[in-house]
Amino acid sequence: MRILLLVSAFNGLTQRVWCSLREQGHDVGVELAPTFESGAAMTRAVERADPDLILCPFLKHRVPDTIYDRWPTVIVHPGPVGDRGPSSLDHAIRDGRDRWGVTALSAVEELDAGPVWATAVFDMPDDPISKSALYNSRVADAAMACIGEVVRKVADGERPIPAEACLRIVPVEGELPLLRRVDFRVDWNRPAAELERLVAAADGAPGAPAEVNGRSVCVFDAVASPEHTGAAPGTVVGRNLDAVAIACGVGTLWVGYAAELSGRRGPKLPAAQVIDASHAPFRRVPDALAETTYVRDGNVGYLTFRSYNGAMYTEQCRRMTSAVEKALTEDTRVLVLKGTEHAFSNGIHLGAIDASPDPAAEAWDNICAIDELCLAIATAEQLTVAAFTANAGAGGVMMGLCADVTLAREGVVLNPYYDMGIFGSELHTWSVPARVGEHRASLLLNRKLPISVAEAARIGLISAVGPREWGEFNAWLASAAQGYEEPATLGWMLAARAERRATDRPLSYYQTIELAEMARDFFDDRNAFSVHRRAFLRKTAADATPEKLRFQTARV
Repeated sequence: MRILLLVSAFNGLTQRVWCSLREQGHDVGVELAPTFESGAAMTRAVERADPDLILCPFLKHRVPDTIYDRWPTVIVHPGPVGDRGPSSLDHAIRDGRDRWGVTALSAVEELDAGPVWATAVFDMPDDPISKSALYNSRVADAAMACIGEVVRKVADGERPIPAEACLRIVPVEGELPLLRRVDFRVDWNRPAAELERLVAAADGAPGAPAEVNGRSVCVFDAVASPEHTGAAPGTVVGRNLDAVAIACGVGTLWVGYAAELSGRRGPKLPAAQVIDASHAPFRRVPDALAETTYVRDGNVGYLTFRSYNGAMYTEQCRRMTSAVEKALTEDTRVLVLKGTEHAFSNGIHLGAIDASPDPAAEAWDNICAIDELCLAIATAEQLTVAAFTANAGAGGVMMGLCADVTLAREGVVLNPYYDMGIFGSELHTWSVPARVGEHRASLLLNRKLPISVAEAARIGLISAVGPREWGEFNAWLASAAQGYEEPATLGWMLAARAERRATDRPLSYYQTIELAEMARDFFDDRNAFSVHRRAFLRKTAADATPEKLRFQTARV
């Protein structure tokens, strides 16, 4: 079919839908709703596209009746049948729901009130999960199931059914009220466990406002600890790297990220860069907030790294390099590098760069630091395996490609590089052509479009794709690692790697070329990196839909 994605932004879910539908053979185009000044302009754009189906996997804008009266238009709502409103996930997390869902319904005048095409229900995690992590995992999986059913029904000529005729597996009471920042205000007298859930529900936007050391901040990425220090609630009682511990009515809340809140909210930064914890004692951070963890299983070592939303700032890159180097001193044969269930890496930290007094210098330090991490992986003596456990972008993709073997979890989307006004580094001029050839590498890097891991495996960019379910993927990954560790296999792979290294230029050759280009992008700002960076961080709406996202052929 000819399917138009009408969306407010080309976000992670939209990218996953775009990749999946194209791989199924559909003709897929995108229109960004914020680029239209009026409903009439939006309608004219849809008329030009003349799709068989309009899907809205991420749409905050109202669709005019001039569109949904003429073309089947399906909204993907992150809530179960009967749920309505823009704060569905906020409520589900804050209220501790044990089940939630996604519903695909026809666009009508009343928001989220149309007849239902498909719905999918999922169990909520036992522990609080941040809104962004929930959206990019269980919500996205349910949305993909709904979209698959919608496409099938439209192709078969079926019609949606009224919402009141649908079985309501998850009880809801209609439209939930819009939650604003004030609804997430942190009261340090409350138990830490309650505050962890509150902060998780406010993740991304609007953020949970709090008073710390007499300053107004928003806190993010929080984990509760039962440890009770006896300090007055709201007192900073500990620090571990850049995470900060704050006393609560019961227990302690560890905060990984924070933002200044004086009028307009500042950028989200590592908590210790916003909250003064210089006089606080060192404390052990909860495992859920640990930056890296390392475990061994015989001759295989597993290094798991964690970065909030995948952004990796300078000092974090340096610490991760040290963790890789230390893991490589172990008496192992295979080192597996993996992200968490909800994040892999998106490369350098644009927020930390933008907040720096000298953004160009900070960007330079950050790219040099992540390059050192990539070099540590690429030059390891052991066989290295990188596992894309969640979506990855920019330098995060390239970091994974520096390993000898790169595996991925089903449903993951890779975004090799964004339109950010920078050349890119992380040894990409070596790793990508070595895997897919010069021509295909040039297409991937110049088009700057997302690619599913299924397609990445087909073209040889990565080695294999494992199950989507987290437990199954980890079992599959362990089995794969043990297979690579088998002496005959390992010997053959190490010999092949040695042969490649002997005939290739030194990695410093590629790094030198890349960093020379990056220096001009950072210090001369030749391609408007500063403008692109600020627009990305502020979520500035695009002026127009990029032509590369539109239908590539006119309707015949």
